[in-house]
Amino acid sequence: MSSNPIRLSEPSWQTSLAARCRAVTEARWFAVTVFVLILANAAVLGVETYSGVIDRFDDELKLIEHGFLVVFTAEILLRLAAHADRPGDFFRDPWNVFDLIVVACVFLPAVRENATVLRLLRLARVLRAARFLPQLRIVLVAVGRSLPGTVSFLLVGGLLLYVYAMVGWAFFADDDPEHFGSIGRAVLTLFLLMTLDGLGDAVRAGLEISRWSILYYTSYVLIASFVLVNVLIGVVITSLDEARAMEDELAEQTPPAAAPEPAYVEEELRTRIDTARRALNELEESLNRIPLPLATGVERAASAPPGNT
Repeated sequence: MSSNPIRLSEPSWQTSLAARCRAVTEARWFAVTVFVLILANAAVLGVETYSGVIDRFDDELKLIEHGFLVVFTAEILLRLAAHADRPGDFFRDPWNVFDLIVVACVFLPAVRENATVLRLLRLARVLRAARFLPQLRIVLVAVGRSLPGTVSFLLVGGLLLYVYAMVGWAFFADDDPEHFGSIGRAVLTLFLLMTLDGLGDAVRAGLEISRWSILYYTSYVLIASFVLVNVLIGVVITSLDEARAMEDELAEQTPPAAAPEPAYVEEELRTRIDTARRALNELEESLNRIPLPLATGVERAASAPPGNT
């Protein structure tokens, strides 16, 4: 038996640190605590809109804000440490990147000197609550995925507004300059009509000018208010379904929170193996220290017949 124990590869400090930090960041109490702090931060921001409260509790509110900053900084550092073994995975999650930007920008000198930008960054912390609300997170992801379709909708809608505004200016500018006196007034009038706001008054004013104006308003309302708006709703609903499917797929890939960490199991098993190996080595060394004559005598006594003493 060899006297040199076989050494197993020790885990790196990054792996151990990441395992311990993940045990904290993936715990339910951690998510609930951060969510409650985000809501408390939002409440403090609302309180600061009252000038009387600011005049009376300015120092206390600043101290509370510094406390929020310390807590959120510690949170983002914990999340970074939880990815110490695989730093790239941290930046693949858009929510991690958003949280890091919101927290890190507060420490920039140019931002700290600008009160308006600093307030907007503090307000952006409230949006982090979506990280802990799956349904709200799905809606925000759906809005982001619907942006390409929304841009196409805006281009088509802008073209439609321009064409109908030019037609309205050509036919109604002299008789109704308040609504169609220029291309800008015509676009504003038609944009409000897209929401069906004031449609009855516009139709009555148009009929006083010409009975053919009913065709103008009818065609515009059908195309703008019904066709285009329904197309936009369809784009958003499709994006919402895609975002929900992505969320379900991510939930299936995420391991259960109650599952034991492999690093802890590995470390416990390694400790037990090393203890057993040291005990075997000590036993082998003690057997090697037994004198040879004594060992020979023991062997002779063992080989003697049972009747001989």
